[in-house]
Amino acid sequence: MIDTNILLAWGATFKKYCQGDIIFEEGASCNFYFQLIEGRVKWVNFNSEGKEFIQTIIEPNESFGELPLFDEGPYAACAIADEDCLIMRLKKETFTQLICENSDINLSFTKLLAKRQRYEFLLLKTIAFENPEKRISTLLTHFKNKQVNTNRQLYQVNLTRQQIANMTGLRVETVIREIRNLNLKGRLQIIHGKVFV
Repeated sequence: MIDTNILLAWGATFKKYCQGDIIFEEGASCNFYFQLIEGRVKWVNFNSEGKEFIQTIIEPNESFGELPLFDEGPYAACAIADEDCLIMRLKKETFTQLICENSDINLSFTKLLAKRQRYEFLLLKTIAFENPEKRISTLLTHFKNKQVNTNRQLYQVNLTRQQIANMTGLRVETVIREIRNLNLKGRLQIIHGKVFV
């Protein structure tokens, strides 16, 4: 999102997290801007029984946890390392100064937040009104469209069936069945157990 050299010039530091490490918890105060360099991070909420709802999966070169940087509230979800990660962190106060002094970065964040808000509306509408096939298709299309190089004909979905279930509010058995159905309809491909759209 922000050039790493700019972040380093403003005092950002690198921090490693192992798979399963909690980067921040829902309800905690925000102290840093986070940008993923390597690995994957899942942004999740848990219900009272410990069931996980994945808000999104963060890929390298994406930022996450920005909302409290702007609204002064607590984190709305937990960030957990989905695999070993390398993350750049910049203190909240420094980040605020950085975007105030760099209108291009500020505009980029405005666009990013609007894009994420649009995705949330789309996903909530799909979960509320659509059948399981449409929920899964919407999610997979979103992840394909997020990729920088969308010229590729096939995009490998790097989500487990369980993660897809946790992001769509479906049971994993339903996800498995619907992915098979989408494959039979030619709307995705399954190659050696991997899903491609």
